[in-house]
Amino acid sequence: MNEAIILKSTGSWYQLKDINTGKIYDARIRGKFKKEKIRNTNPLAVGDRVHYELEDNNIAWITKINTRKNYIIRKSVNLSKETHIIASNIDLACIIFTLKYPQTSLGFLNRCLITCEAYQIPTLIVFNKIDLLSEEDVKELNEVENIYHSIGYETLRISAVNKINMAELKERIVNKITVFLGHSGSGKSSTINALQENLDLKIATISNYNEKGKHTTTFAQMYDWDFGGSIIDIPGIKEFELVDIHKEELQDYFPEILREKHSCKYNNCIHVNEPQCAVIDAVKNGKISEKRYAHYLKLIEELKS
Repeated sequence: MNEAIILKSTGSWYQLKDINTGKIYDARIRGKFKKEKIRNTNPLAVGDRVHYELEDNNIAWITKINTRKNYIIRKSVNLSKETHIIASNIDLACIIFTLKYPQTSLGFLNRCLITCEAYQIPTLIVFNKIDLLSEEDVKELNEVENIYHSIGYETLRISAVNKINMAELKERIVNKITVFLGHSGSGKSSTINALQENLDLKIATISNYNEKGKHTTTFAQMYDWDFGGSIIDIPGIKEFELVDIHKEELQDYFPEILREKHSCKYNNCIHVNEPQCAVIDAVKNGKISEKRYAHYLKLIEELKS
């Protein structure tokens, strides 16, 4: 049986690479296989391992998808479907955070981290465009970084344009399948180009009107690094809504809440206003960030509806 990895997904057509030979083929899905996958906007995602049959015209027909070890999923913009799997079988998710040009909200960062926690994807928070920050901006960035360091998340400050700390980033991603998550204009493509110039990906520009990025990448695609490993380049994300997460389990995807919850008086505590709640006490004592806890409460309200 021929086995391959999906490199590109554009809708009805895919591009795959044979795992043993390295040959690349255009591919489609057998009708029966497609009908069985009705919950997502697309039954296959970049990074999927699949089995295929090769026709005489060198078109590959995908017959089976292997079990995914993990994936990143979001609510779809296509109202006729429920969800959209962005990428699968990921070794590391780099969340690209920009304090300015454009501004990344902590809410966006938290949603990305929650999704990665839920699907067991290791993360690295990458603070990009540090060359554009004033002294006051750096103080703000220090506060943000301290919040996530205290939780246990790894971070790295870079400038893709000035190639600051790019060698350190390369060390983190070598021989891994990596995906970059971030807003349009946050520097995903610039960072990829700085790591390997011959990829020459289009770079998003920033609108002067609202300092938001303009989309350049229109579909996900995997590229191989010359230094080992691969990158899944995906379109910029404006909003990141949670999928398949219930309010009772949300606490398990906040590592700092997970550490404290076992000291709560009640086993079913969701840490909103319950008596003798160890999580609320930890917020009051400064062990848990007030900003993170406030976003937790906001998400609890969202998930109730």
